[in-house]
Amino acid sequence: MSLADARRYMTVSSPRTPRAHLIESELGGHLFVADGSRLFDADADLFASYGAAMAEGGTEAIDELLRQAGLVGRPVIDDTPLSPPPLRALSLAIAQKCNLGCTYCYAQQGEFGGAAKNMSLPDALRAVELLVGTAEPSARLNLAFLGGEPLVNRKVLRAATQRAVELAKHRDAKITFSITTNGTLLTEDDGRFFEDHGFAVTISIDGPREVHDAQRPFKGGGGSFDAVMQRVAPLLKMQQRMQVSARVTVTPRNLLLRRALDEFIAAGFHSVGFSPMLSAPTGKGEMQADDLELMLGEMIDCGREFERCWRSGQRYPFANMVNAMREIHRGTHRPYPCGAGAGYLGVSADGELAACHRFVGDEEGAMGSLDGGIDRDRQADWLAARHVHRQEPCRSCWARYLCGGGCHHEVIRRGRPACDYIRGWLHYCLEAYLRLSPQQGAFGADLTGAAQIGVAHG
Repeated sequence: MSLADARRYMTVSSPRTPRAHLIESELGGHLFVADGSRLFDADADLFASYGAAMAEGGTEAIDELLRQAGLVGRPVIDDTPLSPPPLRALSLAIAQKCNLGCTYCYAQQGEFGGAAKNMSLPDALRAVELLVGTAEPSARLNLAFLGGEPLVNRKVLRAATQRAVELAKHRDAKITFSITTNGTLLTEDDGRFFEDHGFAVTISIDGPREVHDAQRPFKGGGGSFDAVMQRVAPLLKMQQRMQVSARVTVTPRNLLLRRALDEFIAAGFHSVGFSPMLSAPTGKGEMQADDLELMLGEMIDCGREFERCWRSGQRYPFANMVNAMREIHRGTHRPYPCGAGAGYLGVSADGELAACHRFVGDEEGAMGSLDGGIDRDRQADWLAARHVHRQEPCRSCWARYLCGGGCHHEVIRRGRPACDYIRGWLHYCLEAYLRLSPQQGAFGADLTGAAQIGVAHG
């Protein structure tokens, strides 16, 4: 059933015009307008008119219908690239080394293709100064720690955190912290430190024991699942300010998502999210078209359980779904998929700046250094080149401002093999939002902003 659902959603979400998309749900017909990511109810006659216009091809008939409905104005997003914004987030690769030998690791088992190394304390403090030292009052900042395995360099992590707190207080800025870890080196004392500073702690864990161990073994051999779960257990019990989430990298070997989701929710993770492996240095574990079809079916199965729990007032922290509902509710529209190369940069253990943590050691995303500062020319070139209007086939896709064109690193390395999957997932999420919208209050603070559902008139 889930595979049939996936194929149906991939079919109905195929782009017919870049201007708009039609959704037919149990509630009737609906119109999604790409410009501004606006969602409207449409009566049967109007829905049929849009369907006929889309079947004709071209954009003239669609444009005329949108004009008649008063839905055409100055574009919310034009061709102008974003100007380099103030720095708001940094990820520090404080340890370009790791104790695991993950089969698909984008960081090439933690070392990014070079020698294993730690970031020095002086470089970490210079990175903190770059982020926080010139922030304006009320700025909202984030400092992230990644690797490799960042807990290999625990002392630098803690010193950098404490210095960032001091500087943020002096600048009257707000700073939050995050760490992505394999979990095998966690201690209760780490948990107390993360709790004190309100860390978002992401544990990389790829499913129940047998599938996790096959994908994320120790370098010396043997599975790591039991070690992860034993080490993370105290943090799951103490989390209050701290939030401990599970991130599952999905490969063709671990496609039983609902089982993993329910197991990790039962274990006490604050949220659980899934991310398909689309680009690996060796090609191992990369998702192909058939795999993405299976994944979409599993994601929809998880989403339907989320809908069931929402209706009954139960918490079901399926991160992909929660995030999608929030973004649709806010009417998110963006010309980039994320802040990489803009307000967010990565820092290598050697102090080189990159467009994000995935571009550490990669000239394609080089953005300067701690010694020389941010290379504003490269940054401006990046923002011009990566704008969704400069991407194909994005310009002809109705979902371009929800998707933003896809992860820069994955697109540069492999292209866009997941467009059908992404559109199918977004179509399902728009349907789910329409079904659940009468109960928006059930989420309270989890969903904010003005509802985007209106009524389209012919």
